[in-house]
Amino acid sequence: MGAELQEGRFTTKNDEEIVVFVIGMRINRFRSVRKWLPVLLAMPPMIKELSVRKELGCLHLHSYLQLPATMMIQYWESEEKLLAYAKGEKHSKAWKTFNRRAKGNHAVGIYHETYKIPKESYESIYVNMPAFGLGKALGTEPVSPSTNTAGERLRRTKKDKNQR
Repeated sequence: MGAELQEGRFTTKNDEEIVVFVIGMRINRFRSVRKWLPVLLAMPPMIKELSVRKELGCLHLHSYLQLPATMMIQYWESEEKLLAYAKGEKHSKAWKTFNRRAKGNHAVGIYHETYKIPKESYESIYVNMPAFGLGKALGTEPVSPSTNTAGERLRRTKKDKNQR
């Protein structure tokens, strides 16, 4: 099925800030293909650019389709890199085109949400999974006795600091 399975229990470290960006669109009128298809087709060039040019700051992204909506979750190194990409050529051009086409166009909607998550404020668990989501973005490590529960994983960086 593609990605290599990691057998056992794995987690990520939570020692750095991360930005999670959720973006998508919703088809409101399926028959108006000419109005929503250009919005859908604007995303693949940006996805390709973010996948190839790691220096832009996108650590990982994953897309979901549940008609009538799409959703993509992106993990970013920093708020600054996300905002810089938003001002960049590819995104700016797509955004201007969308705004021009969206005027009076209720056939399609778009959305995004941005979450700036401080270090020590997230945790993860992956059991018998390939690298996925946050684990794909930041890397994984085996669960240890001190990271066995969600509470322990959330507190571990603070605990590590207190032991020094």
